[in-house]
Amino acid sequence: MSQDIVSDGLNQIMNAVRAGKHSVHLKHHSRMLLSVLALAKLREYVKAYKLENGVLIVEVGRLNGCRAIKPKYMVTVDNFEEYVKRYLPAKDLGIIIVSTSQGLMTHQTAQQKNLGGSLIAYFY
Repeated sequence: MSQDIVSDGLNQIMNAVRAGKHSVHLKHHSRMLLSVLALAKLREYVKAYKLENGVLIVEVGRLNGCRAIKPKYMVTVDNFEEYVKRYLPAKDLGIIIVSTSQGLMTHQTAQQKNLGGSLIAYFY
């Protein structure tokens, strides 16, 4: 069993996308992974997710890539562009999920609220 449930969950989702599957059954999940999937659902990278009998079922939407960011870099508002260039294929394509003092949010929302934080994952 791994120490990072978010990373394992996103890897399983990406492996299912590469295999051409439309849904994934995750045995291990956490509240952090559920929050990350909620943000991905808002941008339609994930169609739906639900818990049934302790198993998290994720239906994949229009997803090309997703991964957890390790190590979890601490970023200020001024440094977001550097990490957008590093992790996303284009400037306006995809999101980076950031853990801030006000909760999880996308990098665009964090920039608008003038908040920095720790990078968690990215989707495109």
